Amino acid sequence: MKTARVGLRKWWVPGLLLLILVLLAGLPRFASLYNIVLVSSILMYIILTQSWVLFSGPTGYISLAPAAFFGVGIYTAALLGLKLPLPVFVVAGGLASFCVALVVGALTLRLRGIYFAIFTFGLVQLIKNLLVWYEFSLTGTRGRFVVLVANNTIYYAMLAVLVLLLITTYLIRRSRYGLALQSIGENEEAAAHTGVNVTMVKVLTFAISASFMGAAGAIMATRWTYVDPYMAFNPLRSFMPVLMAIFGGMGQLYGPVLGATVFAYLEETLLTKFPYHYMLLVGTILVITIVYLPGGLVGLLQKGRRAISRRGQNANT
Repeated sequence: MKTARVGLRKWWVPGLLLLILVLLAGLPRFASLYNIVLVSSILMYIILTQSWVLFSGPTGYISLAPAAFFGVGIYTAALLGLKLPLPVFVVAGGLASFCVALVVGALTLRLRGIYFAIFTFGLVQLIKNLLVWYEFSLTGTRGRFVVLVANNTIYYAMLAVLVLLLITTYLIRRSRYGLALQSIGENEEAAAHTGVNVTMVKVLTFAISASFMGAAGAIMATRWTYVDPYMAFNPLRSFMPVLMAIFGGMGQLYGPVLGATVFAYLEETLLTKFPYHYMLLVGTILVITIVYLPGGLVGLLQKGRRAISRRGQNANT
């Protein structure tokens, strides 16, 4: 009986994920334009959140640079979108963010704690203000136009990037690099003494996570059609993935996905219905989550599962 339960538990998660993927793939066939745009935004936030958790979750390094890498992807699309097809400049946006993260990580990942968090947030402001200076001083412009792409195409491109990200996250977690990341988060000095190339593992994972943020930025830029440094490097996109990860919980692979989905939908609903009280309501939700749900939504689900299991055991006895 126990073996059957283990086998069932082993297969129901992949089966559920496959069912969700099939439903998402068929969504544009029956959903309204508003819902397609809404789900595209939710997928974007899932990519940003899951990418952030890929590096910051196991290592404990709080990065506030998602807006920088997302913005690099946006500007890559603005520069190349009129010359290259969508898949090419999306990949280029991911590679550009990968290269930026590789350089920044090599220079800064020796910093720890609040120093690393402050530097990564400063990176957002640095790139934004450099672009503002460049455009005003050298090109005489304020922003750039981006090639217009159909909403269905944007949706499927975002879904493809998300699937690739989840596969990458799963493979890293089950590899020796995943173990190395966990050991860095638990005790970095001990990990270095056991032979882990701490700097290489941190820098490479940081760059991989940034590449998915850049790809998402390149796709999303095609929906806005016009971008400028203030839109592309909005600091809010550095904080939202962190808040969504906390809201969902980082212990399981589906935690950031669940947190980003629920939080992004709440954001859209509250912003539409309560535009003047939006930030107050979001702050209240976050305070309640941190105080009463330290494990996020995943922790709440696990508590419910344990309670049901105990009731079943008591009923059998």
